[in-house]
Amino acid sequence: MGTRRAAPGHPALDDVSKAIVEQLQEDGRRPYATIGKAIGLSEAAVRQRVQRLTDSGVMQIVAVTDPLQVGFSRQAMIGLKCEGDLSIVADALAEMTEVDYVVITAGGFDLLCEVVCEDDDHLLEVLNQKIRTLPGVRITETFVYLRLRKQPYNWGTR
Repeated sequence: MGTRRAAPGHPALDDVSKAIVEQLQEDGRRPYATIGKAIGLSEAAVRQRVQRLTDSGVMQIVAVTDPLQVGFSRQAMIGLKCEGDLSIVADALAEMTEVDYVVITAGGFDLLCEVVCEDDDHLLEVLNQKIRTLPGVRITETFVYLRLRKQPYNWGTR
């Protein structure tokens, strides 16, 4: 596997910042002193680095839930074929509470969005009453998740 470069206009993370991010990806509540010992920095230096990473938008520290454990048993990826300005449709999708991922794509679909719903009735409601009624949406295709096998949160450092 080759080395990944930062996107143009975005600074690449140095090895120390990557090490901090990796530590926090393993446990977002890991104390700065513990991180410092693991990577050879003082607690204060780790705290400053984390603050810079979060202030710059490179990283955020959040709690990640398992949808099944909190009552959302239906997840799906929805492909959309649209007309007109894709940004308008993408922004409208991004505002929906059930939608947790929106991407403008090239290929068979113009947009992909992931939805997390309570059940099949909720998914049908989101599709029929929210997504398919958006101006510019022509066609949708829904890919219902049967079982999630992998969903890591450790990208960006390797």
